[in-house]
Amino acid sequence: MTRGGDRKETPKQLPAGGDKPRGFEPLPCGPHLRLRASHAGDLHVLSAAFLFVFSAYCAAQNLESSVNTEGDLGTVSMGILYTSFTLFSVAASPVVTWLGSKRALVVGTSGYVIFILANLVPTWYTMVPASLYLGFTASIIWVGQGTYLTSAALSHARDNNLPEGQTLGNFNGEFWGMFASTQVIGNLISLALLRDGKDGGSVTGKSLLFVVFLGCMIVGIILMCLLSKRDEKGNNAPTHSSFGAMMKYIVAPLKDRRMILIIPLIAYSGLQQAFVWAVFTKNIVTPVLGISGVGGAMAIYGAADVVCSLVAGRLTSGLHSATSIVSVGAILQAVVLFWLLLFYSPMGGLLGAAVPLFIGALWGVGDGVLNTQLSALLGLLFEDVKEAAFAQLKVWQSGAIAVIFFLSPNITLQAMLILMATALIISFGAFLLLTLVVEKPSTVRS
Repeated sequence: MTRGGDRKETPKQLPAGGDKPRGFEPLPCGPHLRLRASHAGDLHVLSAAFLFVFSAYCAAQNLESSVNTEGDLGTVSMGILYTSFTLFSVAASPVVTWLGSKRALVVGTSGYVIFILANLVPTWYTMVPASLYLGFTASIIWVGQGTYLTSAALSHARDNNLPEGQTLGNFNGEFWGMFASTQVIGNLISLALLRDGKDGGSVTGKSLLFVVFLGCMIVGIILMCLLSKRDEKGNNAPTHSSFGAMMKYIVAPLKDRRMILIIPLIAYSGLQQAFVWAVFTKNIVTPVLGISGVGGAMAIYGAADVVCSLVAGRLTSGLHSATSIVSVGAILQAVVLFWLLLFYSPMGGLLGAAVPLFIGALWGVGDGVLNTQLSALLGLLFEDVKEAAFAQLKVWQSGAIAVIFFLSPNITLQAMLILMATALIISFGAFLLLTLVVEKPSTVRS
């Protein structure tokens, strides 16, 4: 007590060593918390951006072989696109490393915008240059996507002490589930706006459809710009002091027998995608349902793809679970191929209309399996060179797609089915061999 009854408060001293008094805990703040919270948020934004961009692009791609038929303009343009995609994918990984994965995603979207614009005035002078440029930007956006998603998933796993294999499966499951829904949304838009012409005339509503697609692209670009920056130059992304060093980095995964054994399945994943876009829509759906029915059939395909991607992603924990999941998808697609080859013939009536829808659903299951499992496995097996690994994914995948687009106008449906069945058997056999080679628990971290 002091004179006058005034109480003098003695300030409390902090414990020695700078420790805070018991009960006093600072609120978490700073960049570390922001980054921890942003990993899953970036996944949601990335998935939504791809949803808008590829709802437009995938629906447009499905229509190319049926709408731009003069001189096989649509089919040839897609063949040129995926040939360009294949060639540029070889060098995409150093470009993505230089740009950073976020900027690569934004720049990569520009090619899709130009492709949609070209479809508003489809001639050889607009479609071919647009297809060539899209091949370049597609290689960037897809290597950037694989790198960005893998980085986000692994960072999320490490920050929260979660198994890396399971986290990669969950992240890829959500992304590919959202991506597969592009087939539903885009094709339902096509179904709503396109109309078959009277007495076999040209389809109507095409210009309005592509204007709507252009609006979707713009929304997707805006979402891409909202992503967090994830440049990894300071970690394990190499800087290339010479062209030779860059090429060594690009081809490094090809020296790994695991990559050699997974390449056939990567190539088949491209073949089966192009089969749906170029062959299924033109030779199986259009004769029964008409061009306007392509959207409905592909929406069913996309819905099955969505469900399978989400389920397969949740079930993924490593190579062994991936083997079981891939086996289911491969068996379903094999059943479809051999049924089409041996027993299928177009039918009228309600049953005839239901058959293409049922085939689309089964094929969508296989596509969902391959997308989720290949992305998760590459992220696990090639974490140290993931840009180069995802570049290899797109090189072989897009090259296989180009083969189908160039072959489809020149060979019969039966020959195409035999090619697909042979490729499925070879690729699935190589994948099973991969599971035998990679048996050590240390090879794939769970």
